[in-house]
Amino acid sequence: MCNPHVGGPRHHEQMTERGPSTTNRSTTRTGGPEPELSDPRVPATPHGRLGVAGGTALYIAAVLGTGILVLPALAAAAAGPGAILAVAALALISVPLASTFAALARRHPDAGGVATFARRAFGPDAARVIGYWFFFGTPIGAPIAALMTARYVVAVIGGDALSTTLIAIGLMVIPVIVTAFGVRFAASVQLVLSGALVAVLIFVLAAAAPHARPENLEPLLPHGWAGVGLAMSLYIWAFAGWEAVAGIGGEFRNPRRDIPRATALALVIVSVAYLAIQAVTVVVLGGKAATSDVPLLDLVRVATGDGGGVVVAVIAAIVVTGVFNAYLAAFSKLGAAMGRDGDLPAWFGRGVENGAVARRGLLLSAVVMALYSVVVLASGDLQPFILVHTSIAAAVYGLGVASALRLLPARSLGWWMALISCVLAAGLLVLAGWHLVFPAVAAVVALGVGALSRSRRRRSGRPAGADPA
Repeated sequence: MCNPHVGGPRHHEQMTERGPSTTNRSTTRTGGPEPELSDPRVPATPHGRLGVAGGTALYIAAVLGTGILVLPALAAAAAGPGAILAVAALALISVPLASTFAALARRHPDAGGVATFARRAFGPDAARVIGYWFFFGTPIGAPIAALMTARYVVAVIGGDALSTTLIAIGLMVIPVIVTAFGVRFAASVQLVLSGALVAVLIFVLAAAAPHARPENLEPLLPHGWAGVGLAMSLYIWAFAGWEAVAGIGGEFRNPRRDIPRATALALVIVSVAYLAIQAVTVVVLGGKAATSDVPLLDLVRVATGDGGGVVVAVIAAIVVTGVFNAYLAAFSKLGAAMGRDGDLPAWFGRGVENGAVARRGLLLSAVVMALYSVVVLASGDLQPFILVHTSIAAAVYGLGVASALRLLPARSLGWWMALISCVLAAGLLVLAGWHLVFPAVAAVVALGVGALSRSRRRRSGRPAGADPA
């Protein structure tokens, strides 16, 4: 998938379906300015009004999500103190991954996000595959995130299984309403929420740190390196998100300047936060961390007693609202872009323009979330669904960074980051193991839709791109 020599010094012809009047252009690999793709379905439109602060808030929300609520315990169960090594490794892996998607988004700020990158690099079939992975696969994380949060809230205020389910549903509905007002409004809300989240986390970690016991770091690898690998696979859930916000690149006031800045700020904040949370969880809770359902709540109880539950409930509510704000903004825009590009019925294409509100794409993503919610809430066991989600995220990363090798100027900083990311993405795919059957099935469906669409066009005599899938 990842061939660093693709294109070389020659121009790579864009592989995309075009109407009869569309000309074919090349993408330069010499390090100079890259021509825009000549595709009438990806028009040049004015950018939005999102600044560095709002963009950073959405990036933090997408990545520093509900993983802080449960993953420190799941990772501790998998690797013991070695979970700290797993988090540190993924923080390092995130540098080239985040840099790659930032480089792509600043050069191609389009609502299609990763689907647009794949279309420009490999053509419409690849775009449809990665679009289906992200739009129809990633939303399985929504009920997982909501259920994680609901369990925290119930642990604080009390309640039964029905209460947990109702709270989880409510946590998914409210952000849908917020996103219906547009990306800029969601970013404004998220700026406040992200600031509050960071402040509360600093308070919790500072209060719990004095209770650390160094002996809890031994043995470092009770389950060997295989345990660290499993913890890394689980933490992909936490560090996924860089590809999600690529779809809102066009909403930035100045994408070429602001996207790298927002990415860098968010990367530092997220990496430090996850590493600190995992380390404090291990050294304070010790062996109890592996059996905890609410590790953050346990940290607060160690530091402040039973009176700190409200703090955790506040953290949980902020976290899940932020995650949904970021992802629903990306889902709605991607749904509109897929409608524009023929990968969904054209009716969903409304709102694809930068600054517009893609409410029809939002509606479809809400329906997809609802369907997954029925399955996840009925099961209640989160780990299998987390691994499905992370396998889809690994697949999206793999095709996304492969696209970067074709689209970014050869031997530029972004290109080198993409090359490193290809190796890292291959490792994430290996960690995903048999769970890759889920993105494989989604890919087959996407390719089948593409074949059916082409067959319809041939029968009707319409040119490529004239009929929605």
